[in-house]
Amino acid sequence: MPLDKYVSYAAKSFTLPDICVRLRSTLDDPRSSIEDIAVLVSADPSLTAKVLRLANSSLFRFPSQIASLTKAINVIGGEALYNLVIAETATTAFKHFDTLLIDLDKHWHASVYCGMVAKSLAMRLNIRGAERFFVMGILQNLSELIIAKKEPKRYDDYRQAQKSELPHIEQLAHFGFTFAHCSGIILEKWHLPIGLYYPISFMNEEAKYASDVDICVLALASRITLSQLDKESYADIELFTPEIANTVSLDMEVISNSIEYAEQETAKIVSLIH
Repeated sequence: MPLDKYVSYAAKSFTLPDICVRLRSTLDDPRSSIEDIAVLVSADPSLTAKVLRLANSSLFRFPSQIASLTKAINVIGGEALYNLVIAETATTAFKHFDTLLIDLDKHWHASVYCGMVAKSLAMRLNIRGAERFFVMGILQNLSELIIAKKEPKRYDDYRQAQKSELPHIEQLAHFGFTFAHCSGIILEKWHLPIGLYYPISFMNEEAKYASDVDICVLALASRITLSQLDKESYADIELFTPEIANTVSLDMEVISNSIEYAEQETAKIVSLIH
């Protein structure tokens, strides 16, 4: 099955909650105020509670408690709020495409771990809106669930096959595309911002690394995640390929700190969202 068939299946099978679409529209409207945004989100009490818990979590590490949506928007900004809403929405998508072929809890943990590493790296590089990388880390492997749900036999053949290369290389050989690229196209179809779907779409295309630090950060976070969560297969993976090293100026101490951050905080964030 070609990539566009999986994308079409995902788009028809699952749509983003109305709050995501309306919030994006409100943020893009220059006439909108902080109060408009707060009123929109507060219409969903459950979402409001989860967003506030995330705003008060280790994702942001603010010294004082954020007790209201208005304060949350003032402190973290509307875009950060949108990203938290998307992160919360991601859990709904993951559950929608749940399949017996994939351990959903393990998949979700790895996704959040990747997001925590990516966010930490982005902060070290002083990239604005670092929480966006947390969301990208969560979403970059979403299509694995979709593919397994849509074509279980084909996915199971891939899963059972002897593997000697990095996952994205094996995916390309088996499916003709990578899970990340498929995820990015699906997110574009769901009308997420280009700042979320574009780096995911091209995170395994080394030719893009020299011109886009966001793609590099996501690629590095993915490699770190593999090296830490699947040590049996990828403990010795090359983190800084020449292409990544030429674009991202980070040392191993920063990598170690990002790993420590993810190790300490991932379980807490998983429990807040999942």
